[in-house]
Amino acid sequence: MAPVELKKLKEQLKDLLDKGFIRPNISPWGAPVLFVKKKYGSLRIGIDYRQLNKVTIKNKYPIPRIDDLFNQLQGASCFSKIELKSGYHQLRVRDSNFPKRAFRTREGIPVDSQNIEAVKQWPRPTSPTDIRSFFGLASYYRRFVERFSSIASPLTKLTHKKAKFQWSDECEKSFAEFKTRLTVAPVLTLPDGLDGYVIYYDASRVGLGCVLMQRAKVLAYAFRQLKVYEKNYPNHDLKLAVVVFALKIWRDYLYGVHVDVFTDQKSLQYVFTQKVLNLRQRRWLEFLKDYDMNVFLSSRLGQCSS
Repeated sequence: MAPVELKKLKEQLKDLLDKGFIRPNISPWGAPVLFVKKKYGSLRIGIDYRQLNKVTIKNKYPIPRIDDLFNQLQGASCFSKIELKSGYHQLRVRDSNFPKRAFRTREGIPVDSQNIEAVKQWPRPTSPTDIRSFFGLASYYRRFVERFSSIASPLTKLTHKKAKFQWSDECEKSFAEFKTRLTVAPVLTLPDGLDGYVIYYDASRVGLGCVLMQRAKVLAYAFRQLKVYEKNYPNHDLKLAVVVFALKIWRDYLYGVHVDVFTDQKSLQYVFTQKVLNLRQRRWLEFLKDYDMNVFLSSRLGQCSS
């Protein structure tokens, strides 16, 4: 969740606890929390019980016909409607069902030092499956590794469906660099407050890369290779694609706060000012409206290139 949502979550959880609607609980069940935007823009807490609903035994009964319901109103002359405040909390849950209604909130996942040791001892891959297994572990730390996708490129090519598995010097270099970078990953700072966020990014015909910073300190790196169809994008679309990529992956930091985005080309600003847009650009610009951001020109983006 974004900081704005986390603040709202704490407020609403405290209110529900004070009213006795919820209570702390330890349960093998656990549904995720989400927010639903109400009519006038405020946020209402909701619980995603879809997985619970799948295993719930439904009560089967016939739905009454609307005509029959109207017929029951014979003789009445005054009609009114009532809306219960916090209607979902007006029905008491059976005690035996309490564990099933449990939900979880964000507490974070600590980094396991045993994973670092596993990377150092990882044998050289001998098949595409081995490479995928290695990436499964390495990807856990991708936010700590600058140019992750670029370094992974030689190994990624060996996992393609029709690619011949041939371990080259380039693959060996990539594998060794991965192990080195993962075991001496840079220390990233934690967010400090809700202001001062900056994104530096770059896009090439190889991939998209970006860095999230706050007050000149790095919070996270993000990189990925271009998909096949993205290689046909014009330059200004690539620049816009990496901004969308950054905002999606760092939504938890950037939603509801101001962020400055720095680019090394005027082509991105061209997208914001042109009158004729294709469907992809319209969709992206509609997405960007959810964020409070400014775009600036900068020449210090070499470190972001993927």
